[in-house]
Amino acid sequence: MREVIVPKNYQHILALVFAVKEINENPKILPNITLGFHIYDSYFDERMTYWAALNLPSTLVPNYKCNNQKHLAAVIGGLDLDISVYLANILGIYKIPQLTYGSFSPEDAGQSQSTSFYKMVPNEAHQYTGIVELLLHFGWTWVGLLARESEGGERFIQALKPLLSQKGICLAFSETTLNMAYLAEYYDMFPHWIQIYQAIMESKAKVVVVYGGTKSILALQTMIVLGEMENVTKTSDGKVWILTAQLDFTAPPLRMSLDMQTSQGSLSFSVHSNVVQGFKAFLQAQNPFEANGNGFVKQFWAEVFLCLFPNSNTEEQASGTCTGEEKLENLPSSGFEMTMSGHSYSLYNAVFATAHALHAMFLPGAKYRRTVEGEMQEFQPWQLHPFLRSVSFNNSAGETVTFSENREVEAGFDITNLVTFPNNSFTKVKVGRIGVEATPDQPFTVDDNRMVWHRSFHQVPPLSVCNPSCPPGSRKEKKEGEPFCCYGCAPCPQGKISSEKDMVDCVACPKDHYPHRNQSQCVSKTTSFLSVKEPLGMSLALFALSLSLLTVVVLAIFIKHQDTPIVRANNRDLTYTLLTFLLLCFLCPLIFLSPPERVSCLLRQMAFGLVFTVTVSCVLAKTITVVLAFVATKPGSQMRKWVGKRLASAIVISCSLIQVGICTVWLGTCPPFPDSDMHSVMREIILGCNEGSVALFYCVLGYMGFLAIISFVVAFLARKLPESFNEAKFITFSMFLFCSVWISFVPVYLSTKGKYMVAVEIFSILASSAGILGSIFAPKCYIIVLRPDLNSKERLLKRK
Repeated sequence: MREVIVPKNYQHILALVFAVKEINENPKILPNITLGFHIYDSYFDERMTYWAALNLPSTLVPNYKCNNQKHLAAVIGGLDLDISVYLANILGIYKIPQLTYGSFSPEDAGQSQSTSFYKMVPNEAHQYTGIVELLLHFGWTWVGLLARESEGGERFIQALKPLLSQKGICLAFSETTLNMAYLAEYYDMFPHWIQIYQAIMESKAKVVVVYGGTKSILALQTMIVLGEMENVTKTSDGKVWILTAQLDFTAPPLRMSLDMQTSQGSLSFSVHSNVVQGFKAFLQAQNPFEANGNGFVKQFWAEVFLCLFPNSNTEEQASGTCTGEEKLENLPSSGFEMTMSGHSYSLYNAVFATAHALHAMFLPGAKYRRTVEGEMQEFQPWQLHPFLRSVSFNNSAGETVTFSENREVEAGFDITNLVTFPNNSFTKVKVGRIGVEATPDQPFTVDDNRMVWHRSFHQVPPLSVCNPSCPPGSRKEKKEGEPFCCYGCAPCPQGKISSEKDMVDCVACPKDHYPHRNQSQCVSKTTSFLSVKEPLGMSLALFALSLSLLTVVVLAIFIKHQDTPIVRANNRDLTYTLLTFLLLCFLCPLIFLSPPERVSCLLRQMAFGLVFTVTVSCVLAKTITVVLAFVATKPGSQMRKWVGKRLASAIVISCSLIQVGICTVWLGTCPPFPDSDMHSVMREIILGCNEGSVALFYCVLGYMGFLAIISFVVAFLARKLPESFNEAKFITFSMFLFCSVWISFVPVYLSTKGKYMVAVEIFSILASSAGILGSIFAPKCYIIVLRPDLNSKERLLKRK
């Protein structure tokens, strides 16, 4: 069967020729020594590789040499890993240095050392890291994997899968393509490729990672063309193909017309390359009629330009006669590139690394240098190893080439973006970098602004996820039987938020924040307290001021009519005291409506407790005075000496001093203090006063209640005393109202939260105070103002 030429690989040969030419023209490298080369074709075949290895100088007849004028220094190759391993099986026996320029050595470092590998490509681990970082950079968590069925492909899958899983990336599918040992098997693969293409196109994954050898890209392109020709069911969108460094867009001449548009926007990890001065001009100078010993150029020229040379014996059809005027730059990029590829750059560096090692070896004083009559004698290839390991030089591109301890070139990978054109040409745009030459704190870099995507993506990076992201305000919910990349979304529970997409769990807001309506963020709570600026506080303040004004009016009436019988008969001084403290009771709520600060918190409960105690004490004193006054009027009664102002004052002072003692203990042990309630109202922080000691607070209330109950009981017993104006029944009613209000206060107070607790206490203060004012003083004011005829001593002493 006729050989099939892969034109793009011809650039590798030209890179070798160009490097040798530069070295031989440089008097500073290997002076007086001419560097030569032999080129052998592996034909992608194991047997041919072994045959070529045995035909190398020094290995044709094992352990025997006779008049051999060709001194083998090193072997550069092969392009694929399998070919490199086949070569190593032979070269390892003789310890001949092998510099691989397009393949990775086996992962076993010990095996790499024993087989004399020198890798002109970086460590493959950088490529694994780069693939994962690239997927994470664009948020692609649902991807496909397509690998060649080989030892290298299996190793790639086994190494990449755990890395993807650790970073939260899942495989939508993992397909392997059969390995082609011969290009003749190409057509037998069509049914298998169509099956794979269908699986790829039916998947929701928009990104496919492809691993393979130099022949795999042709299989991938053919698979896409076949799938489209067979009308395989597919999505309307394209795919982003992520290609590993082993792959390159190569094609035989008859396949250079394959449509490249489906590969638009592909991303490749390629071996790092740079612009080598003079190489493009060297390519442009190629002419089949000036071969200068290049035996490949005519066959290459005829294949790619579909022309025939004069006196050609071939019977194949051609478009015309080869003139030598054809231009390499006019060829499609899939056939031949004018810029040095990563593989060619590695091969170029491999030639220079060998030359510099030889130069170091032949320097005066070198260990293995021997001369006879000024000429270099034959040396053994294994003697070159120590010089290769330590070689370090700057190439013509201005980059330093050196080997690491593992015999790997210390370089990284370029991330290139494929931009296609209608004439089936393309260009590779470098958009990123991965590897040791990137900055230590940022080993992976990519420039989104330089990216070109497949036309179906409208120049926007595609989404490649199993399902849409869970929006803020929700959390991920695992689906049974599905990979972890496939999940549902559940809203955050009440009181929790998720501020980012795809959060595993929702988090609670800080105490001084509350969840926004959509539960996507925390909003600061506003501070609030019961003040006169809000409707409830304003209403209570107006009510308190109205009652205060009414109390002042009553007090003014009593003062104006202080000499009338009804005022004098009810202990005028005690009445004034009661009205004064009732006025203070009505003004107490204004302290409760002020901002809760340390002073106001101390004042509000203490003032309330003391003022109310004096008020109730005054009522109690009036009640006892009424009873004693009736008893003292009886003949022979000994109670006359107790009736008077001194008794009333003693009752008020003694009862008040007990409450002062309780308040003093309260202030000394656990006084009230400013506090904030962050839980009662979701969107507000209620500022208030903490009672400090709840027990002492209820002691204050309890003591007032005790005085009120005594007053009620005494007044109740004296309600039917035979007097014309019996004040006891009004006191009884006022104490009944007072006790009812404060008994109701306790459960209502305990069941409310925040500022409504303050409102309940204010209302209880006003209601109980108003009950005393209305019950005791309303009848008297009625007589004084509206019925002055009843305000006389005769009517007051009249019996029923």
